[in-house]
Amino acid sequence: MPGRFVTFEGGEGVGKSTQIRRLAERLADLGHDVVLTREPGGSPRAERLREVLLAGHAKRFGTFAETALIASARADHVDRVIRPALQRGAIVLCDRFIDSTRAYQGALGGLPADAIRALERVATAGAFPDLTIVLDAPVDRSLERVRRRGQGAAADRFEAEDASFHAKLRTAFVEIARSEPERCVLIDAEGPEAVVGARVWEMVSRRLRLAEAESGAKSSAGGGAKSLAG
Repeated sequence: MPGRFVTFEGGEGVGKSTQIRRLAERLADLGHDVVLTREPGGSPRAERLREVLLAGHAKRFGTFAETALIASARADHVDRVIRPALQRGAIVLCDRFIDSTRAYQGALGGLPADAIRALERVATAGAFPDLTIVLDAPVDRSLERVRRRGQGAAADRFEAEDASFHAKLRTAFVEIARSEPERCVLIDAEGPEAVVGARVWEMVSRRLRLAEAESGAKSSAGGGAKSLAG
């Protein structure tokens, strides 16, 4: 069975890291081959570029330069991590991907959509998400979570932006989700982790038909969990 590619998107502090980890653990418990990764980063070269991006060193060169750097990191990430995992039949879960570029550098940074999409096509080379979970929460709640998480540490290039930036960012992600309902699912990220996790699992299992795949795998194997890798 071919691999599946699921991305998690949303503003700062909406709980992406928590929910993607919960989903990875649940899928692994069911016997699936799961690859958990992130952007910017995900591969050794891309992680080095992540440090540059989150430190804000690319910001002074303008939005296009920053986006080109992100695309470079993404191309290496796709080539070295995402595509090989999908080819062997794994479920790839990625914390941020193309929609973060569309929101941060596109909607908020002002880079034209055609430039964003051109870099996107080159960087992804056809490795496109099957499903995108967009977590949504009020800005005041999410920024409070960022502050608690940081515990006095210096904010990164994006966390340091003001509340107006984050409000616009939330709007951008909501609009992206609503513009592509066949790929994106908008999920309320308010509430206990387990409750939000149940919302995520309901949509992931339904959209990717994991219950059917799991049932078929058990039947063909004579019982017992089986990875999507077959």
